[in-house]
Amino acid sequence: MKKVILITGASSGMGKETAIHLIQQGHIVYAVARRIEQMQDLERLGGHPLKMDVTSETDIERVVDTIIKEQGRIDVLWNNAGYGLYGAVEDVSLEEARKQMEVNVFGIAAMVQKVVPYMRAAKSGTVINTSSMGGKMYFPMGAWYHASKHAVEGLSDCLRLELKPFNINVVVLEPGFIATEFGSVLLEGFSRISKNSAYRNMMDKIIEGTKKAAEGNGSSKPEVISKTISAIVNSRKPKTRYRVGKFAKPMVWMRVYLGDALFDKIVMSQM
Repeated sequence: MKKVILITGASSGMGKETAIHLIQQGHIVYAVARRIEQMQDLERLGGHPLKMDVTSETDIERVVDTIIKEQGRIDVLWNNAGYGLYGAVEDVSLEEARKQMEVNVFGIAAMVQKVVPYMRAAKSGTVINTSSMGGKMYFPMGAWYHASKHAVEGLSDCLRLELKPFNINVVVLEPGFIATEFGSVLLEGFSRISKNSAYRNMMDKIIEGTKKAAEGNGSSKPEVISKTISAIVNSRKPKTRYRVGKFAKPMVWMRVYLGDALFDKIVMSQM
Protein backbone atom coordinates (compact mmCIF):
# COMPACT_ATOMS: atom_id res chain seq x y z
CA MET A 1 0.00 0.00 0.00
CA LYS A 2 1.31 3.43 -1.01
CA LYS A 3 1.80 5.64 2.06
CA VAL A 4 2.37 9.34 2.61
CA ILE A 5 5.59 9.66 4.57
CA LEU A 6 7.17 12.73 6.18
CA ILE A 7 10.89 12.47 6.98
CA THR A 8 12.83 15.16 8.87
CA GLY A 9 16.60 15.43 8.56
CA ALA A 10 16.50 14.06 5.02
CA SER A 11 19.33 16.03 3.40
CA SER A 12 22.02 13.43 4.14
CA GLY A 13 22.89 10.15 5.82
CA MET A 14 20.17 7.88 7.14
CA GLY A 15 17.32 10.21 6.22
CA LYS A 16 18.34 10.71 2.60
CA GLU A 17 19.25 7.07 1.99
CA THR A 18 15.89 5.98 3.38
CA ALA A 19 13.97 8.62 1.42
CA ILE A 20 15.47 7.25 -1.81
CA HIS A 21 14.59 3.70 -0.80
CA LEU A 22 10.98 4.55 0.04
CA ILE A 23 10.48 6.61 -3.13
CA GLN A 24 11.71 3.65 -5.17
CA GLN A 25 9.16 1.47 -3.39
CA GLY A 26 6.41 3.75 -4.65
CA HIS A 27 5.61 5.67 -1.47
CA ILE A 28 4.83 9.40 -1.47
CA VAL A 29 7.80 10.87 0.40
CA TYR A 30 8.08 14.40 1.74
CA ALA A 31 11.72 14.94 2.67
CA VAL A 32 12.44 17.98 4.81
CA ALA A 33 15.61 19.62 6.08
CA ARG A 34 17.25 23.02 6.35
CA ARG A 35 19.61 22.26 3.44
CA ILE A 36 17.09 21.90 0.61
CA GLU A 37 19.86 22.31 -1.98
CA GLN A 38 21.09 18.85 -0.97
CA MET A 39 17.73 17.22 -1.75
CA GLN A 40 17.21 18.14 -5.41
CA ASP A 41 18.09 14.59 -6.44
CA LEU A 42 15.13 13.37 -4.37
CA GLU A 43 12.82 15.57 -6.43
CA ARG A 44 14.21 14.08 -9.65
CA LEU A 45 13.41 10.63 -8.28
CA GLY A 46 9.82 11.65 -7.57
CA GLY A 47 10.10 12.82 -3.99
CA HIS A 48 8.89 16.08 -2.49
CA PRO A 49 11.74 18.01 -0.83
CA LEU A 50 10.76 20.95 1.36
CA LYS A 51 12.86 23.36 3.39
CA MET A 52 12.14 23.17 7.11
CA ASP A 53 13.84 23.79 10.45
CA VAL A 54 12.45 21.61 13.27
CA THR A 55 13.00 24.48 15.70
CA SER A 56 10.65 26.75 13.72
CA GLU A 57 6.95 26.32 14.46
CA THR A 58 6.14 28.44 11.41
CA ASP A 59 8.17 26.11 9.17
CA ILE A 60 6.51 23.03 10.62
CA GLU A 61 2.99 24.42 10.17
CA ARG A 62 3.77 25.37 6.56
CA VAL A 63 5.10 21.90 5.71
CA VAL A 64 2.27 19.99 7.40
CA ASP A 65 -0.36 22.25 5.82
CA THR A 66 1.24 21.69 2.40
CA ILE A 67 1.16 17.90 2.75
CA ILE A 68 -2.43 17.82 3.98
CA LYS A 69 -3.51 20.14 1.16
CA GLU A 70 -1.77 17.99 -1.46
CA GLN A 71 -2.36 14.48 -0.07
CA GLY A 72 -5.10 14.78 2.54
CA ARG A 73 -3.20 12.69 5.08
CA ILE A 74 0.14 11.77 6.66
CA ASP A 75 0.53 8.04 7.28
CA VAL A 76 4.06 7.97 8.66
CA LEU A 77 6.10 10.61 10.49
CA TRP A 78 9.77 9.79 10.90
CA ASN A 79 11.39 12.24 13.33
CA ASN A 80 14.96 11.77 12.16
CA ALA A 81 16.44 15.28 12.44
CA GLY A 82 19.13 15.59 15.09
CA TYR A 83 22.84 15.95 15.73
CA GLY A 84 25.47 15.15 18.33
CA LEU A 85 26.94 17.78 20.65
CA TYR A 86 30.17 16.61 22.27
CA GLY A 87 32.39 18.11 24.93
CA ALA A 88 32.72 17.98 28.71
CA VAL A 89 29.79 19.36 30.71
CA GLU A 90 32.20 21.93 32.16
CA ASP A 91 33.25 23.10 28.69
CA VAL A 92 30.03 23.14 26.67
CA SER A 93 28.09 26.39 26.90
CA LEU A 94 24.50 26.18 28.11
CA GLU A 95 23.47 28.01 24.94
CA GLU A 96 24.81 25.10 22.86
CA ALA A 97 23.25 22.59 25.25
CA ARG A 98 19.83 24.23 24.91
CA LYS A 99 20.14 24.10 21.13
CA GLN A 100 20.89 20.36 21.35
CA MET A 101 17.71 19.78 23.33
CA GLU A 102 15.71 22.11 21.09
CA VAL A 103 16.58 20.10 17.97
CA ASN A 104 16.79 16.55 19.33
CA VAL A 105 13.86 16.62 21.76
CA PHE A 106 11.57 19.62 21.32
CA GLY A 107 11.81 19.27 17.54
CA ILE A 108 10.18 15.84 17.87
CA ALA A 109 7.48 17.18 20.18
CA ALA A 110 6.72 20.05 17.81
CA MET A 111 6.34 17.67 14.85
CA VAL A 112 4.11 15.35 16.86
CA GLN A 113 1.83 18.19 17.96
CA LYS A 114 1.25 19.28 14.35
CA VAL A 115 0.95 15.85 12.69
CA VAL A 116 -0.82 13.64 15.25
CA PRO A 117 -4.21 15.44 15.08
CA TYR A 118 -4.51 14.29 11.46
CA MET A 119 -3.52 10.74 12.39
CA ARG A 120 -6.08 10.72 15.22
CA ALA A 121 -8.78 11.85 12.82
CA ALA A 122 -7.82 8.98 10.48
CA LYS A 123 -7.49 6.55 13.44
CA SER A 124 -4.29 5.34 11.83
CA GLY A 125 -0.63 6.23 11.61
CA THR A 126 2.94 5.50 12.65
CA VAL A 127 5.37 7.84 14.41
CA ILE A 128 9.03 6.79 14.29
CA ASN A 129 11.43 8.61 16.62
CA THR A 130 15.17 8.33 16.08
CA SER A 131 16.90 7.74 19.38
CA SER A 132 20.26 5.94 19.50
CA MET A 133 22.04 3.19 21.36
CA GLY A 134 23.20 6.31 23.19
CA GLY A 135 19.69 6.62 24.57
CA LYS A 136 20.38 3.51 26.65
CA MET A 137 24.06 3.95 27.57
CA TYR A 138 26.72 6.66 27.65
CA PHE A 139 30.27 7.75 26.86
CA PRO A 140 32.25 10.61 28.41
CA MET A 141 32.13 13.91 26.50
CA GLY A 142 28.62 13.13 25.28
CA ALA A 143 26.51 14.27 28.23
CA TRP A 144 24.17 16.56 26.30
CA TYR A 145 23.78 14.20 23.36
CA HIS A 146 23.04 11.25 25.63
CA ALA A 147 20.69 13.38 27.75
CA SER A 148 18.74 14.30 24.61
CA LYS A 149 18.47 10.68 23.45
CA HIS A 150 17.49 9.44 26.93
CA ALA A 151 14.76 12.08 26.76
CA VAL A 152 13.63 10.79 23.35
CA GLU A 153 13.25 7.32 24.87
CA GLY A 154 11.07 8.59 27.71
CA LEU A 155 9.03 10.88 25.49
CA SER A 156 8.41 8.04 23.03
CA ASP A 157 7.33 5.57 25.72
CA CYS A 158 4.75 7.99 27.11
CA LEU A 159 3.59 8.95 23.63
CA ARG A 160 3.13 5.29 22.71
CA LEU A 161 0.65 4.77 25.55
CA GLU A 162 -1.15 8.04 24.86
CA LEU A 163 -1.69 7.22 21.17
CA LYS A 164 -2.49 3.52 21.55
CA PRO A 165 -6.28 4.12 21.89
CA PHE A 166 -6.19 5.96 18.54
CA ASN A 167 -4.53 3.09 16.65
CA ILE A 168 -1.32 5.07 16.14
CA ASN A 169 1.99 3.20 16.42
CA VAL A 170 5.00 4.82 18.11
CA VAL A 171 8.31 3.19 17.23
CA VAL A 172 11.79 3.97 18.59
CA LEU A 173 14.78 3.55 16.28
CA GLU A 174 18.05 2.95 18.16
CA PRO A 175 20.95 3.03 15.67
CA GLY A 176 24.48 2.04 16.56
CA PHE A 177 27.47 3.47 14.68
CA ILE A 178 26.27 4.44 11.20
CA ALA A 179 28.48 5.91 8.46
CA THR A 180 27.00 9.44 8.32
CA GLU A 181 28.14 13.02 9.01
CA PHE A 182 27.86 12.36 12.75
CA GLY A 183 31.61 11.85 13.25
CA SER A 184 32.54 15.04 11.41
CA VAL A 185 30.01 17.01 13.48
CA LEU A 186 31.53 15.56 16.66
CA LEU A 187 35.04 16.56 15.59
CA GLU A 188 33.86 20.03 14.61
CA GLY A 189 32.37 20.47 18.08
CA PHE A 190 35.61 19.45 19.74
CA SER A 191 37.54 21.92 17.59
CA ARG A 192 35.67 24.81 19.21
CA ILE A 193 36.79 23.81 22.70
CA SER A 194 39.97 25.29 24.13
CA LYS A 195 43.20 23.35 23.62
CA ASN A 196 43.82 24.04 27.32
CA SER A 197 40.69 22.14 28.44
CA ALA A 198 41.25 20.00 31.54
CA TYR A 199 39.67 17.16 29.53
CA ARG A 200 41.99 17.44 26.52
CA ASN A 201 43.57 14.00 26.93
CA MET A 202 40.17 12.31 26.98
CA MET A 203 39.00 14.37 24.02
CA ASP A 204 42.08 13.37 22.01
CA LYS A 205 41.38 9.70 22.69
CA ILE A 206 37.82 10.09 21.42
CA ILE A 207 39.00 12.02 18.35
CA GLU A 208 41.47 9.25 17.57
CA GLY A 209 38.81 6.56 17.98
CA THR A 210 36.30 8.48 15.83
CA LYS A 211 38.81 8.85 12.99
CA LYS A 212 39.71 5.15 13.13
CA ALA A 213 36.06 4.17 13.02
CA ALA A 214 35.51 6.39 9.96
CA GLU A 215 38.55 4.97 8.16
CA GLY A 216 38.01 1.33 9.08
CA ASN A 217 35.07 -1.02 9.56
CA GLY A 218 33.79 0.73 12.66
CA SER A 219 30.34 1.64 11.38
CA SER A 220 27.43 0.26 9.38
CA LYS A 221 26.25 1.67 6.06
CA PRO A 222 23.04 3.75 6.08
CA GLU A 223 21.36 0.96 4.12
CA VAL A 224 20.76 -0.96 7.36
CA ILE A 225 18.57 1.93 8.48
CA SER A 226 16.69 2.26 5.18
CA LYS A 227 15.83 -1.43 5.26
CA THR A 228 14.65 -1.15 8.87
CA ILE A 229 12.49 1.91 8.23
CA SER A 230 11.02 0.20 5.18
CA ALA A 231 10.10 -2.80 7.33
CA ILE A 232 8.42 -0.51 9.89
CA VAL A 233 6.52 1.43 7.21
CA ASN A 234 5.26 -1.75 5.58
CA SER A 235 4.34 -3.54 8.83
CA ARG A 236 0.80 -3.57 10.20
CA LYS A 237 2.16 -4.13 13.71
CA PRO A 238 5.74 -2.84 13.98
CA LYS A 239 7.83 -3.60 17.05
CA THR A 240 8.25 -0.97 19.75
CA ARG A 241 12.02 -0.73 19.27
CA TYR A 242 14.48 -1.48 16.50
CA ARG A 243 18.13 -1.64 17.55
CA VAL A 244 20.31 -1.85 14.43
CA GLY A 245 23.78 -0.98 13.24
CA LYS A 246 27.33 -1.54 14.45
CA PHE A 247 27.67 -2.25 18.19
CA ALA A 248 24.07 -1.25 19.01
CA LYS A 249 22.96 -4.57 20.46
CA PRO A 250 26.17 -5.56 22.31
CA MET A 251 26.73 -2.10 23.82
CA VAL A 252 23.18 -1.85 25.17
CA TRP A 253 23.41 -5.44 26.41
CA MET A 254 26.58 -4.59 28.36
CA ARG A 255 24.98 -1.49 29.86
CA VAL A 256 21.88 -3.38 31.00
CA TYR A 257 23.47 -6.55 32.34
CA LEU A 258 26.96 -5.61 33.55
CA GLY A 259 25.93 -2.88 35.97
CA ASP A 260 27.31 0.62 36.47
CA ALA A 261 30.75 -0.13 37.90
CA LEU A 262 31.77 -2.71 35.30
CA PHE A 263 30.35 -0.75 32.39
CA ASP A 264 32.18 2.40 33.58
CA LYS A 265 35.40 0.41 33.81
CA ILE A 266 35.04 -0.90 30.25
CA VAL A 267 34.34 2.57 28.84
CA MET A 268 37.18 4.24 30.72
CA SER A 269 39.62 1.53 29.65
CA GLN A 270 39.33 3.07 26.18
CA MET A 271 40.23 6.53 27.46
